[in-house]
Amino acid sequence: MFNISELKFDANGLIPVITQDCQTMAVLMLAYMSKESLEATIKTGKVTYFSRSRNELWVKGETSGNYQVLKDIRYNCENNSLLISAQQIGPACHTGEQTCFYRYVHGENSDEAKSAIPPIFQRIYNVVVGRKAKPVEGSYTNYLFENGLDKILSKVGEETTEIIIAAKNDDKVHLTDEISDLLYHLTVLMVQRGVEWDDVAKELTKRYK
Repeated sequence: MFNISELKFDANGLIPVITQDCQTMAVLMLAYMSKESLEATIKTGKVTYFSRSRNELWVKGETSGNYQVLKDIRYNCENNSLLISAQQIGPACHTGEQTCFYRYVHGENSDEAKSAIPPIFQRIYNVVVGRKAKPVEGSYTNYLFENGLDKILSKVGEETTEIIIAAKNDDKVHLTDEISDLLYHLTVLMVQRGVEWDDVAKELTKRYK
């Protein structure tokens, strides 16, 4: 059982906190917590920091309405920093940007598109890529690759038809299953044809700015 006393707060009674969006996995901000703000976060479910400039507890979004709804809290191997996963309501940054880390020292400015990719989509994509590179005996994914593009397209068409039937029957459970099947088969098709989720996210980001 975790005990807050295990954490190493600094001389001012504070510990640094990185907060991450639970859906996009984007890093939203860096702030600090005291023991009291950590306890308040756990108790209320709203991420609460300690404002060093105002010397008081600070509920993120209390003024702006851009609350952070707590999902989980982790701490590092040295017990001296926290990682919070939260649902961000509105932008995290006071500038209006979704994340405080919106400026670049180096690298391509593509975070908006990348953060639009649900982590589970990328995880499945990576598994499919791995199966293609290193086939596993009995793998359904490898069965599809071995039978080629026409087989993959056939499955995409089959799952699309199943979605239509489930939707017409107003069967939410069946519809959810079939949408999941379609997304998997679309992922196999994407890998087969060299399309990445990042490509799709960039296109959607251009369309729906």
